[in-house]
Amino acid sequence: MERFDRVDKQVALRAPVSRVWQAIVNAEEFGSWFGVKLEGDFEIGKQIHGSLVWPIDEAAIMEYQKQRGLAPSRVKFPEPGFVFCTPERIEPETYFSFRWIPYGIDADIDPETEPTTLVEFRLEKTAEGTLLTISESGFDKVPAHRRERAFRMNEGGWTAQAENVRKHVDEA
Repeated sequence: MERFDRVDKQVALRAPVSRVWQAIVNAEEFGSWFGVKLEGDFEIGKQIHGSLVWPIDEAAIMEYQKQRGLAPSRVKFPEPGFVFCTPERIEPETYFSFRWIPYGIDADIDPETEPTTLVEFRLEKTAEGTLLTISESGFDKVPAHRRERAFRMNEGGWTAQAENVRKHVDEA
């Protein structure tokens, strides 16, 4: 039986750690590559709210779900000002983490009771720039009826976001 508990992605970036750090912990920069307009700054223990910047194409998402071996499911368009995440730890230029609702556009979630997963960004200096590791764990706490869907959608999402952050720091 396949486990759906942890996503790990790595991307080698041709940018110094200080540049990648700003792309990760500066809420405005984070939002620009992630596709969300965030309100305020990342502060430990303080919810940060946001609004989606990019449109959601439900039909395309349902087709993507089929491609990932999932039964297509509806999505719920978040209201402007939705809770994006709650930062947990910030260790300058090495580590940033937050909690959020995994695959938060799933129509089957109840934001008031849904368990969160832990998203972690680890930065390591390399000869070429920075190795960025993005991890998300805690899917085992997600309700069984949507666990695999949340895992597979976020696994694919982090692949895309790793590429987005690469493009973002390469353009700077």
